[in-house]
Amino acid sequence: MARKADKEPDKSAVKKPTNRRPSRSAAPVTLDDRGETVSGMEPTTISESSKHRAVLSDKVLQLTQRAAAFRSRLPEGLIDPLSSLVREMNCYYSNLIEGHNTHPIDIQRALFGEQSGDPKRRDLQQEAVAHIAVQRWIDEGGLGDKAATVENTLAIHRRFYDALPESLKWVENPDTGEREPVLPGETRHKHVEVGRLIPVSPGAVGRHLVHWERSYAPLGSFETVLNTAAAHHRLLWVHPFLDGNGRVARLISYAMLRNALDTCGLWSVARGLARNADKYKSHLAACDAQRRNDLDGRGNLSEEKLVEFTHYFLDVCLDQIDFMEGLMRPRDLRARIMAWAEDEIRLKRLHEKAKLVLDHILFNGSLERKDLPGIVGLDDRQARRIAQPMVEIGLIRSVSTRAPYHLAFPAELAPRLMPGLYPGSLSA
Repeated sequence: MARKADKEPDKSAVKKPTNRRPSRSAAPVTLDDRGETVSGMEPTTISESSKHRAVLSDKVLQLTQRAAAFRSRLPEGLIDPLSSLVREMNCYYSNLIEGHNTHPIDIQRALFGEQSGDPKRRDLQQEAVAHIAVQRWIDEGGLGDKAATVENTLAIHRRFYDALPESLKWVENPDTGEREPVLPGETRHKHVEVGRLIPVSPGAVGRHLVHWERSYAPLGSFETVLNTAAAHHRLLWVHPFLDGNGRVARLISYAMLRNALDTCGLWSVARGLARNADKYKSHLAACDAQRRNDLDGRGNLSEEKLVEFTHYFLDVCLDQIDFMEGLMRPRDLRARIMAWAEDEIRLKRLHEKAKLVLDHILFNGSLERKDLPGIVGLDDRQARRIAQPMVEIGLIRSVSTRAPYHLAFPAELAPRLMPGLYPGSLSA
């Protein structure tokens, strides 16, 4: 079941609003309700009686073990830098799925207050900053222990859209050219069409979201991992917002896995989904299909297609753990960093003793400023001059002028230090 627009598999691609929204000052409007029952979104979970349960459970166990092993093997000093990197990476790939190819270097520049002079490019930078801010809020516990709730879903949408520039707070009907404002944290007030799917009527969105929460919020860790893909699709199937559904669904999925697997934000499914967006879209469309026969589960929607999407989703998670683990293997990471440093020393852009600074940070996780002179064997002023070029390029950072130095991962150095993290060339 193909969607009308390929760039947005988040069920926001084609929207056909039918009535203009009244102003906020107008009298409350009764939303049109076709009376759809929540049974229409069943099955919401892979039931214990499902014939597919055993194979999927094995994959969940494998994912749980691999996630724990990666987290335990990663040096403590790399956890915070890597989680910051994943926020930027997640933003880049989630934007890419939306059809917004915001350069990773532009994203990092925006985080440090450097905005493009081009209005469209600047707006996309602001979008990226908004996304990263929401994920940081999630990483800091903003959603609590249960990610899959109506309150959290609305909060993510509100926080993201509140921070967007005005130009990105509108959705356009591709058939009529009619533009509608997207109101932060508010469910849609109009009927929409998404490819061949006609989501539930505006008046039915609320009760379907409540049923969605009741299906997923109470689950334990194992069941959460098993059913994150199902929660992801069913939220998109309800299509609660006029726009932003895909982004919210991916952030909810990220939070569900973060809580259930205690990932510490060290990896994300978004990169894997974006690397083969056509396959991602195809699975989402297939899950919209109704049950084919008595062998296809007992709900209104196809259990078989939901199982296929769950396999795909879990495989993407496993692949992303493998990728990030390979990228952050301490010995290999050190070799790449030192090879870069040696090149910079030959070009006279770094002092030869900069390698001592990097080695200390890699081994210890951080470097106290008071220890810097002793590490390089020079006075304080000369020692700071050795560190400064690495600070300027973003390889080492500190939260204040007195805080210790930590390793960071600048987008400019991604091809050298983090090969494969982003596609293609990253020259600014």
